[in-house]
Amino acid sequence: MGFISKLVNMVKGDQPAAAAPTGPNVITRDHHDISRRDISDNALKVLYRLKDAGYQGFLVGGGVRDILLGKQPKDFDIATDAHPEQVHKLFRNSILIGRRFRLVHVRFGREIIEVATFRASHHTSENSNQAKQAENGMLLRDNVYGTVDDDAMRRDFTINAMYYNINGFTIHDFAGGIEDIEKRSIRMIGEPQARYREDPVRMLRAIRFAAKLDFEIDPDTAEPIHTLGHLLEPIPAARMFEEILKLLLSGNGEQTYYLLRDYDLFKFLFPATDAAIENDETEDFQVEDFVVLALRNSDERIAQGKSVTPAYLLAALLWHPLQQRLAQIRNMPPIPAMHQAAQDVILQQVKRTSIPRRFSTPMKEIWDMQLRLPRRHGNRAAELVDNKRFRAAYDFILLREASGEDLENLGEWWTEYQFASGERREQMTKELGKAAPKKRAPKKPNESADG
Repeated sequence: MGFISKLVNMVKGDQPAAAAPTGPNVITRDHHDISRRDISDNALKVLYRLKDAGYQGFLVGGGVRDILLGKQPKDFDIATDAHPEQVHKLFRNSILIGRRFRLVHVRFGREIIEVATFRASHHTSENSNQAKQAENGMLLRDNVYGTVDDDAMRRDFTINAMYYNINGFTIHDFAGGIEDIEKRSIRMIGEPQARYREDPVRMLRAIRFAAKLDFEIDPDTAEPIHTLGHLLEPIPAARMFEEILKLLLSGNGEQTYYLLRDYDLFKFLFPATDAAIENDETEDFQVEDFVVLALRNSDERIAQGKSVTPAYLLAALLWHPLQQRLAQIRNMPPIPAMHQAAQDVILQQVKRTSIPRRFSTPMKEIWDMQLRLPRRHGNRAAELVDNKRFRAAYDFILLREASGEDLENLGEWWTEYQFASGERREQMTKELGKAAPKKRAPKKPNESADG
């Protein structure tokens, strides 16, 4: 953070910096370490084409913040004075998206560069087609365009209101983001409660950035979150699902979970899971242990560069609500009961966060396999190990055992079986003994015999 300290000193006046009286601190190239080598070639293509067409273009937000922190940005977002339709005309490989926020996605193979037009305060427009706000303060439509100065003040947090300009290679710091990086602080631009009411998802973003960057949330920014969680309830389920992925599948899921619980927000994302945690009365098998282990395992896989799937993590997060629903279903065989419980739990969860079928189907298959994996007699084990969901279901078994559930060493058995020779596999299944014969119902008395 030595480089950041130098920037802070410069911003405070220890070194020369150009700054407009009411504008940003402009940090010149000789006083910062951001290089074009740090920026995606495709993002640079967009910036230079905007410049050549006579428009302003800035790298903004997380791209600038992460480079200053010595991290590799995941995304490179650009802000411009060009309107979405003008940007779209410049790039044949682009699409217009969004109604609430009109954006342009410029596609370069698998990389997408997001380009947004500078936005001004929605109060500056009298056109309801450009801006619309609900009675509770939430922005329903926000396409009022303005200057880069306007746009910076519309950003959520100070650390996201820094703009890199290829025209001079300067950083424009509009809200003290450099100082907040030095203090490792997440601070809202403007009055926090009003900004949360405009867009309640900002509460989740504050937590996500705190977990991702290992920053503290500024006290004034943090204080309203404890009482405003209910504002998340009207947010569309599809948008909430996207936020869940960012929160829990970005490599900081465990820390994010703790913060969500600390700020009383987890219950608005996974209400049934939160209730299961709160009402857990078991001594040797804690519901929260299971959730935390699932998140920790996902974080470790991401750190190792391995793939993770939302289906597996969602199956873990909803496992105990599933068990509670199963306990309520009577007079139904185990597998049909599992199917019914799975349907009921997912239907409840999608009221808060949508779950696309490409994830809900494998979730149900992982759950279903939890009933099938203990049934290993005869040829069943060989058939199960070839099932496309075996690996995920096996990992799920290990997770259940690691959190304290007694499955009679089922995970250990399957661990050996996977890598055993054909002869050893046959021996292992024989050692299980024959399946216990089904109990037959007692015969009813022959009524004619009593006649």
